[in-house]
Amino acid sequence: MASQEIDALAQALSKLPGLGPRSARRVVLHLMKKRESVLMPLLRALEQVEQRLVVCSTCGNIDTGNPCGICVDPRRDIRSICVVEDVSDLWALDRSRLFPGKYHVLGGRLSALDGVRPEDLNIEGLVARVAAGGVDEVVLAMNATLEGQTTAHYLAERLEQFPIRLTQLAHGVPVGGELDYLDDGTLAQALRARRPVG
Repeated sequence: MASQEIDALAQALSKLPGLGPRSARRVVLHLMKKRESVLMPLLRALEQVEQRLVVCSTCGNIDTGNPCGICVDPRRDIRSICVVEDVSDLWALDRSRLFPGKYHVLGGRLSALDGVRPEDLNIEGLVARVAAGGVDEVVLAMNATLEGQTTAHYLAERLEQFPIRLTQLAHGVPVGGELDYLDDGTLAQALRARRPVG
């Protein structure tokens, strides 16, 4: 049996995504065996992040500076804003390096079932950014769920008064996907979003 402190560390780690109790115990054992080369640098990194972590007041990204690195990057196209539900979505899209503009994190999605209303999300911040001018396009990058599409529809209504191009990520058949394995909703969306060949 491990000491109370080691057990508490394993329990804390097991609350992280992708780590259950057994995986957390293996991580703790690895950290104990590699104290100098793994545990100590991890502790220093966690301490630095804990001291400097902030939410960007412009876009809602999580970074160690306010405004965040994306908002202050002069290479970014300030005329395009990609709206995402969560920071994880921003990181996933930005990792692809395909979107050259700025981002806006809503902090969730509308959900009557969960009691998430428009005022619970960072929608007013988005409207203020667009109203300030200089924005030509807003890309709605909501997840392909009922709540995500409801959120996208609500945002479209809120932004229709501005002279911007409003676009949405395409949804449908993934690259390498076989029709036989796709659910009805994905197939329906793919058919609705069909486009001319050539």
